Amino acid sequence: MIKNLIFDFGDVFVNLDKPATMREMSKHQIPALSENLLQVNQQYEKGLISSEAFIKSYQTEYPKLQEHQFKNSWNAILIDFPEYRYRFLKKLSEEKNYRLILLSNTNEIHIDWIKENVAFFEDFKACFDAFYLSHEINFRKPDTEIYEFVLQEHNLEAGECLFIDDTKENTEAAKSLGLHTWNIDPEKEDIIDLFTARKELF
Repeated sequence: MIKNLIFDFGDVFVNLDKPATMREMSKHQIPALSENLLQVNQQYEKGLISSEAFIKSYQTEYPKLQEHQFKNSWNAILIDFPEYRYRFLKKLSEEKNYRLILLSNTNEIHIDWIKENVAFFEDFKACFDAFYLSHEINFRKPDTEIYEFVLQEHNLEAGECLFIDDTKENTEAAKSLGLHTWNIDPEKEDIIDLFTARKELF
């Protein structure tokens, strides 16, 4: 029996354009990311370096890159947050049938953009029993430690959890620990259809 719903954020609630960041960076003569910058991205997502140090890492490799150019490119992945998805979650929260947890790989620059551009963000956040962002807890998916952290923090049984994420690698890692999963396809599926898409679990 599912008692706990664990949600990803991007392409579950917030619409993303994942190739957009590199499309924008290519306009500033950054055709691809070095292995060093890929590692820096992961460190930043885990909150192991500051936003200032993160931006500086890019400027070290690309000295002509201006901070505003980088931030605009970095945030290009974020499209919008349809309010109907927030309404769906709010209803779930009010019904109190499930513990609601958000578990997202994200970073300070992206969350700052969300706070500035999504009027209902704080109300959305308040719907959850726990709200975990990778850069705040120093773990990131698909590392198993992040799922173990959530299970231990709330004394959850893995078999009573449904984890929803758009990235197969992340849902496979959760599944390996015994969680039920829904690898949502954002091009064909929507979180508001949760109870029909995985009706066998409810």
